[in-house]
Amino acid sequence: MRRTSRTRIRNALVRLLAGATVGALAGLAVAQAAPSATAATGSAVTVSGRGEFKDMKFTVSQTKNLTSQAVTVSWTGGTATTFAGTQFNTDFVQIMQCWGDDDGTVPSNPGPSRTQCQYGASPTTNRTSWPGNALDDTRQVFYSADPTNYGQDNRYGAANPNAGGEVPFKSVDGTTITTNTQNNALFNYNTTNEIDFARTGTNGTGKEYFEVQTANEAPHLGCGEPVSTNGVTKPRSCWLVIVPQGHLDLDGKPYADTSQVNAGSPVSSTNWKNRIAVKLNFNSVGTNCALGADERPTTGSELVADAMTSWQAQLCSTGKVYGYTELGEPDTRSRLTSDASSTGMAFTTRKLGADAGTTAPSGTTTYAPVALSGAVIGFTIERRAKSDAPDSIKKLAGTKVESLKLNARLVTKLLTESYRNSPWGSIINGTVAKGYGWAKNNPAGIASDPEFIALNPEFQYLSVAETPATDTDLITSLGHSDTARAIWQWILADKDARQFLAGVPDDDGMRVNPYYSTNKDLNPTGIAFDPSSTDDYPKSDPWCTVPPGSDAPSTATQCMTDFHPYVDDMHAGALHTRRADTLWKSSWDALSSPQAYKSPGPQTVGSRFIITVTDAASAARYGLQTAQLENSSGKYVAPTAAGLTAAAATASGSGVAEITPDTATAKAAYPLAELVYAAVRPGKVSKAARQDYAALLRYVAGTGQILGADPGKLPEGYAPLSTKLRAQTVKAADALLAYTGPTSTDGGGSADGGGTDASGGGPSGTDTSVGGTTGGGAGTGTPSDGASATPSVKASFDGGKALETTAAGNTPADPANPLRYAVPVGAALGAVAGVGAPFAGGRQLSVASAVAAVRRLRARRGWSRPRGGAANG
Repeated sequence: MRRTSRTRIRNALVRLLAGATVGALAGLAVAQAAPSATAATGSAVTVSGRGEFKDMKFTVSQTKNLTSQAVTVSWTGGTATTFAGTQFNTDFVQIMQCWGDDDGTVPSNPGPSRTQCQYGASPTTNRTSWPGNALDDTRQVFYSADPTNYGQDNRYGAANPNAGGEVPFKSVDGTTITTNTQNNALFNYNTTNEIDFARTGTNGTGKEYFEVQTANEAPHLGCGEPVSTNGVTKPRSCWLVIVPQGHLDLDGKPYADTSQVNAGSPVSSTNWKNRIAVKLNFNSVGTNCALGADERPTTGSELVADAMTSWQAQLCSTGKVYGYTELGEPDTRSRLTSDASSTGMAFTTRKLGADAGTTAPSGTTTYAPVALSGAVIGFTIERRAKSDAPDSIKKLAGTKVESLKLNARLVTKLLTESYRNSPWGSIINGTVAKGYGWAKNNPAGIASDPEFIALNPEFQYLSVAETPATDTDLITSLGHSDTARAIWQWILADKDARQFLAGVPDDDGMRVNPYYSTNKDLNPTGIAFDPSSTDDYPKSDPWCTVPPGSDAPSTATQCMTDFHPYVDDMHAGALHTRRADTLWKSSWDALSSPQAYKSPGPQTVGSRFIITVTDAASAARYGLQTAQLENSSGKYVAPTAAGLTAAAATASGSGVAEITPDTATAKAAYPLAELVYAAVRPGKVSKAARQDYAALLRYVAGTGQILGADPGKLPEGYAPLSTKLRAQTVKAADALLAYTGPTSTDGGGSADGGGTDASGGGPSGTDTSVGGTTGGGAGTGTPSDGASATPSVKASFDGGKALETTAAGNTPADPANPLRYAVPVGAALGAVAGVGAPFAGGRQLSVASAVAAVRRLRARRGWSRPRGGAANG
């Protein structure tokens, strides 16, 4: 689709991803001197196996304060997994999530009934490369030996060795599925979190990242829903259940025939006797705030979403509710400029007027640093050794790659769709489509790129199916953001990456996709790509074709946004990367009505390869591995708290100090760190609103900077703000309280807590005055946990007035070039509306309607979305 068509579509849809609201606030006093932070007490649990597995110990990394996230399940003392061909045969581990009370069958290890576990939703089609035998990955029970009794399986049809049965699934609401459980109405291959096959290595150990689901993602489990017992209401707890599969038959002797898979369903009575259960305690997925309470609106950067979620969940009980709407920072600044009263507090990494074609509005704007995080390249990659790989690599087959090194040019190659197999089907058996000669000699994907292998040598021995579903692109989010801008700025700060965009081949002859060339003479559009003004992830290549081997009709073409679908936001990118689901609908279903492409679902265990651009908090939440990125000093740095803090120390600029890749020269600085500010225009909100926002800032500067999993703490993926930055936050709170200038909303209005409608996001209004606190070096020290829990609108110490600067001028009628908001997604945006219709337009959900939506503050963080759903269909 042409750029002009994409522009019309983009301008027709203002994409405001709405947030479900929880939480509220009153502030906590901040002491003048704050000692080091202390993380919350760990909740890891280790449980031993029984019988054949008595030497095994299983550890679950977190069992309390859970939400939709990943936990690590690791084990020791096992026997190495064996295979029958490509199928798992003996000594592997299966993991699932269950609901219900202890069934009393194992007094030493309480656990649920097997009928209440989400398991058995393996693929029903395309099982050629699937490593299961349709018994060990389903709820089907069938015995190939003749035990003395069948436990309770005779209830389900397995009355003799040659009869099959099916263990039913019972939902938390009583709904019971008795047949066709493999693809039932409650969960299926695209939505289940079960792990069918987890390998034990030659050293007897193993590790998996298990996606924990709340009642929002799995209503049939109900985990985290408020449940009242004897007048006491608590979130429903659930279970993580581990079923080890061994190498002994039902008679206690080793399997006689090792050429075939002998394992049966983990929910069969004999295998279930070996189950290990670990209780999971969840944060509430119901609102802790009084329904109908007034909400104080906050809007903006996704980078602060996880932190706001935690802060609100703890502070809601104090009586004031703070809504939150996630919105791209450029649109957030536009909204704060044009509609400050309903926007209230905005989260941004740049000051108003920083965007091209905009000017700051007149009057005071108060800024306060609230969070330090950053963008990351997250991935799920499993080793599949080549036939000629050394034994040391073959022994690691199926295990996850824990670390990668990436430089700016490698990321550029991914973002510009420059690998040979990115425009899928443009080169088939040496035949090159017109205009794609540039791709012929390029590597098929990053895994075979000599530049990548030089930084990550083990990949010379790993086999990767290089398709649009694996290593030819990054999963990226739709829309404009400061994170996308930061990545392009990092790319521009690197000489090799700049030259590659300009058309200079790399050392091995790889060339840029010309549709992304900054050289207009090479770019087929005749217009040079300008990354300096880019704050999204364009898919500029117009390539479309019928995917090779799909057997689809000639009219069923797919384009680049089909091969490489967008996700709604960075959180969704992290979730789908943990699930190993790229969302590409690559399989043609000729039997459906109408005929259509469908998603094959997550990648097959043991050979998964998926990479994404996400934020550090979302990556930590879902246990993603993250790449070390090359900084301006030539050092490869991981997005650790130390790397983020080192980068924050280099922040510069007047008014609102920014972390920029070209100035983050410290050797330890992570190059994509971002410092998030809260911005308020005090003259556009009421006195009561200023008091509430000041209270929020005080809490953020105190207890809100203590790392921990408990509600109210700072989640993993953030670095605590330095003493200096926290002092600036409190100073900004003082400025809000001390403000005596003109106001336009005294006496009520949406800014006074009543309205939370979040529509709009139009062009900038008048000129801005930048007021409040501005960011400098990182300093040292973090807050203690001893701050008072009593809200206060007074400053905890005399920080003085925040700095105020004024920039006057006239704002153009349409300050932002319409092309800037063009989404190069074409007709796929229609599917965005279909998937996100309840939240289109950015209208914020009121607390009264948020009964089922708390912890995540936004649709994609609180409601279930099946795997396979993408931002553009």
